[in-house]
Parts: sequence; structure tokens; C-alpha cells
Amino acid sequence: MTTPTASTTPNVAAAIDATTLVHRTRSFRSVSAVSAVVFLVVVGGAALLAPLLPLDPTTTDLAIRWQPPSAAHWFGTDELGRDYFSRVVYGARISLTVGILAMAASTAIGVLVGLVAGFAGGRVDDLLMRFVDFLSSIPWMVLVIVASVFLKPGLWTIIFVISVFSWMATARLVRAETLTLRERPYVRYAGYIGVGRPLVLWRHVVPDAAPTIIVAATASISTAILTESALSFLGLGIQPPMASWGSLLETAQGSLQTAPYLALIPGVLILLTVLSFNVLGDALRQSVGEGGAS
Repeated sequence: MTTPTASTTPNVAAAIDATTLVHRTRSFRSVSAVSAVVFLVVVGGAALLAPLLPLDPTTTDLAIRWQPPSAAHWFGTDELGRDYFSRVVYGARISLTVGILAMAASTAIGVLVGLVAGFAGGRVDDLLMRFVDFLSSIPWMVLVIVASVFLKPGLWTIIFVISVFSWMATARLVRAETLTLRERPYVRYAGYIGVGRPLVLWRHVVPDAAPTIIVAATASISTAILTESALSFLGLGIQPPMASWGSLLETAQGSLQTAPYLALIPGVLILLTVLSFNVLGDALRQSVGEGGAS
């Protein structure tokens, strides 16, 4: 009977430490994801229910202009004496609307182009990808600004512009996933027995590519919100009397010394919202990766 040597004895302490590290990492990810979801639910709920709340973003009172945050005005008042909390809540409606609708449109375009390019292959793939390369080679802000100059600024214009010029990354991801999925045995067998390509895509490729599409869509929301904020900051986005977080930043430029909170509040909300969507997308990506590995 042989006696176990030090080299063959399992390192129990190291295994416990590694397991503890994994659990802590997953716990941290869970806390971050839950915090992101809670923040997005609170902001989205406030924006959705804004018309039902006793908020009026348009009433002016010059006697209380430039008031700092207080119990009467949680976020203070602006240069016209308007309640800034009301304007921020209604600005959230615009920013989130742009982010969600632009994401939906750009994701639909990107998924369609990626599926067709990846599944068709050959000249169709080359043609579509060269078009994607051409659009990607031009700085996106230049494209958006040029398009915004020729179109009348407004909510639907900004949604249209962001949607048309932000789908290329999604198309690349979906194409890469489709190139892999089309080589799967069940996909090839479906084509072999005569199932039409549209049906194969819908029944087999799209469901398996759904995790990639979801992650890409989550990232697209962040991109759309940042793009809208940048354009509104430059005066090419949302126009008065409507207000978004980006337009609130643009309006606050002239009052950074007297009322810095006018820029700080929408800026922090943009930062936290984009960060929350990114954390949520990263959590989805990791959960999908773990699910595939298991």
C-alpha cells in the first residue's frame, strides 16, 4: 500500500479559495446587474408615469430662478424658474424613447443584413460587407451631423438618423454568428431535405443567434442615448419646447458657474443610464457564455 506523497495530495485550501473567488465574482456580477436593473426600472417608471405625476416642466416663475436643490424643488430651478426635476423627468422620456426606438430599428436592420450576408455567402456576402465597411470607415458623428443638417431637427428625425447609421456593428456580429450556425448539422440537413432558406433562418438560425442579438441590442441603446445627447448638446437634436438630457446639457452651458447642478444632474443620469445598460448587457453575455459552457 503506497503512502500519498505531497505531490499527489489534493490542494484543498487552493480549491476552496478558487471556489470562494468564483462565488464572490458571480455575487458581484449579480449585485451589479440587479443594481442596473433597479436603476433602469426606477428611471423608466418615472419617465413612463410622468404625465400622471404632479409635474409641470413648462411653468415659469422668474422670482425663483436659479434656486438650488431644496425640499420644494428637488433638483432646483433653471434660468426661467422652471422646476428642474420636472424637466429632467420629461427629458428622460425623450432620451429613453430615442434609445429604445433607435435600438429597435437599428437592430432590425443589422440583424437582417447580417443574416442575409452570413447565410447567403458568396457575392451577396461580399457586396453587403463592403457596403458595411464603407459606412464604417466614415466617422459616425460626421454622418449623423450631415444627415441632421439636411433634415428638420426633431424627435423622429433623430431616431431615423441614429437608426440608419448605427446598425453596422450589429450586422457584423450577426453575420459572424450566422456563418458558424449555418455549418451546424441540423441546419445543413434542413437544407438537404428541401426546407426553404427563409424557414431555415427563422426556425434554426435566428433562435440560436438570439443571445448575440440581445447583447447587441443592449449595447445599441447606450449608443443611441449617447448619440442623441451629443447631437442635442450641439443643437442638432431635440428642439424646444421638448427637452432631453442632452438638450438640458446644452442649455446649461451658460450657467456652469452660477448653477453647476443644471449640467451635473443630466450628465450623471446619462452616465448612470449608459453604465446600467452596459452592465446589463455584460451580465447577459456572461450568462449566455456560462450557459453555453455548461
